[in-house]
Amino acid sequence: MLADSVMKAPSCAELVAVTGYLDGLLDIPAFPDYPNAFNGLQLENSGRVSKIGAAVDAGLKVIEKALSEEVDLLLVHHGLFWGGCAPISGATYRKLAQAIGENLAIYSAHLPLDAHPELGNNVLLAADLGLAPVLPFFEFKGRRVGCFAHVDLEYANLLETIEQKFDRAVWHCHAGPERVKRVGIVTGGAGSELVQAKAEGVDTFITGEGPHHTFTLAEELGINLIYAGHYATETSGVRALADRLATTFELPWVFIDHPSGL
Repeated sequence: MLADSVMKAPSCAELVAVTGYLDGLLDIPAFPDYPNAFNGLQLENSGRVSKIGAAVDAGLKVIEKALSEEVDLLLVHHGLFWGGCAPISGATYRKLAQAIGENLAIYSAHLPLDAHPELGNNVLLAADLGLAPVLPFFEFKGRRVGCFAHVDLEYANLLETIEQKFDRAVWHCHAGPERVKRVGIVTGGAGSELVQAKAEGVDTFITGEGPHHTFTLAEELGINLIYAGHYATETSGVRALADRLATTFELPWVFIDHPSGL
């Protein structure tokens, strides 16, 4: 009777073991990225993890939501330092003070997560759209960060599938072929890299967002361009990563949804 009445202690893992696992899984040390990405552990805690949170951005509102969910390790795609080095004041101070005060560790994975062959934003989006099999696409500093698929389908059908997935109309420029043969995907804000996408041989390029001038550029290049939303195209990776981590270390996890609308 005594054994039946004893409650099982909550699962807990060492932060160093969790981050070491993530670093190896995502090839963090060897993966190139933008200067302010700072992939890996960006803010440590006291050294223990009992609940994982996943989010796209490490903003103040996300940190507040994570703390309300009693998260002590937050996985994000866009980390704390995208704006570069700046005085620790205002919103920057508030989010760091809250995270440190409540023992919240923050781990960021940008391009290493985009490019991952199983858990990456790009391969997961391709799978959701029924684009398979996929191959590596879009070189950045010697690594392929996107994916592409050989297909044979109507552009209108592809666009409809994308809009059904995201449950909204998406911005697009139908300047390429009506019958799509090669679709490239680089989630997030890769619209400014349209010339490279075209040079790598795709006739249809799916990303999150891009500059205004890419509308006329797509027309001039003769390529279909679809902006499905920066935030919307980058939620799957952190979800999949958190789920993998939670399964491996037997921990609970939660997705902190805070869409930008962009």
